[in-house]
Amino acid sequence: MDELIYNFFNIDIMKEVFPLMLRGAGMTLLLCVAVIPLGLLGGLLVALATRTNYRTLRYAVIALIDLFRAVPPLVLLIFVYAGLPFAGVDISPFTAVCIAFLLNNSAYFAEIYRAGIDSIGVGQFEAARSTGLSGIQTMRYVILPQATRNVLPDVLSNTIEIVKLTSIASVVSFQELLYSADMARSVTYNASPIVMAAIAYLLMLWPVVRLLSRMEHRVGQ
Repeated sequence: MDELIYNFFNIDIMKEVFPLMLRGAGMTLLLCVAVIPLGLLGGLLVALATRTNYRTLRYAVIALIDLFRAVPPLVLLIFVYAGLPFAGVDISPFTAVCIAFLLNNSAYFAEIYRAGIDSIGVGQFEAARSTGLSGIQTMRYVILPQATRNVLPDVLSNTIEIVKLTSIASVVSFQELLYSADMARSVTYNASPIVMAAIAYLLMLWPVVRLLSRMEHRVGQ
């Protein structure tokens, strides 16, 4: 038991690496603030593009959605970070993560938004158009507010997954929470920093998970 506590719950080591872990947590939050809105906005635009009357554009967008949903986010991140320099485009780790997450998250959020829009009856479209609203106004003021409310639990659930996926940014040396924890582990030869990272993720995500559970229960009722 003493060995377990020393290797995984060493308070002295946790105190020593706390400043490093705090900076890593700050970078993780910064990354979330950047990639989550990008994914939400990108997903909405892609979902609307799938409803265009131009068949070529619609099929191309659907194909891209399938592509970026099928490619693992880690593979996509490495491709963006390591592949673009071969095309003469040098980007920072932060930019690479934002681009990779934008492509991946937009595809997933697009499917969520599309399902929400499809859940609204055709009569809603026709009733809104009969009042004189244009197609864009109908979508903006009538359809999207209802669709977003219908899929809000799914949006929150996917957002939680995005926060957890930010840990893959460590593979491109972006100094987020997991990267900081792994650096601290390699210096101290102790797993306590990894435990600290797990606790930090729990503290960040547990309130959102509870909120999601309550929303799902309310929607079920």
